Amino acid sequence: MARYTAPVCRLCRREGMKLFLKGSKCFSDKCPIEKRNFAPGQHGKDRKAKVVGYGLQLREKQKTKRIYFTQEGQFRNYFEKAARTKGVTGYMLLQQLERRLDSVVYRVGFAISRRQARQLVRHGHIAVDGRKVNIPSYQVSQGEEISVRENSKSLPILAAAKEFASHQTAPTWLEVDRDNYKARVQSLPKREDIQLPVNEQLIVELYSK
Repeated sequence: MARYTAPVCRLCRREGMKLFLKGSKCFSDKCPIEKRNFAPGQHGKDRKAKVVGYGLQLREKQKTKRIYFTQEGQFRNYFEKAARTKGVTGYMLLQQLERRLDSVVYRVGFAISRRQARQLVRHGHIAVDGRKVNIPSYQVSQGEEISVRENSKSLPILAAAKEFASHQTAPTWLEVDRDNYKARVQSLPKREDIQLPVNEQLIVELYSK
């Protein structure tokens, strides 16, 4: 599958806000958006176009897709599944994205960014109910236990992530034991648990055209 390999800080600058894609760097004065808060590219500094209508909807979709590091086809599949599911489509879309294993690994503090969480999952360091799962898009379910495999607990990036996460509050839908690198899904995430600068209704309007 194709994946984005260019500098991720350009994505934050394109959206005009921090998407927190680089972990601790996003909270420091080294964050590029603190120094160059304008779109990347030769004409980024002079780009003053007002974004309305379709442009707003497109930017909201791009922003959400970049936060969760999904590709266009995969993101559309999430939307189509959400549209078929009973409930509010926008909320069901975000819930699916939050339930991705890489997102949960990030949320519980085993990684400092979703990209790092994706790498941990891909490299086989994460287990669900004691079984290795190396698929970042795996959808966690209520009652499942997510843990770091025993042989992987000595990884330096886990210690750094634990320190980084110590200053953050874990989501209420996840029961977290950071000392033992374990977490349990207590319930599925509600909309108020997904604290992101995203207007999912604009995404629904975009795909409903």
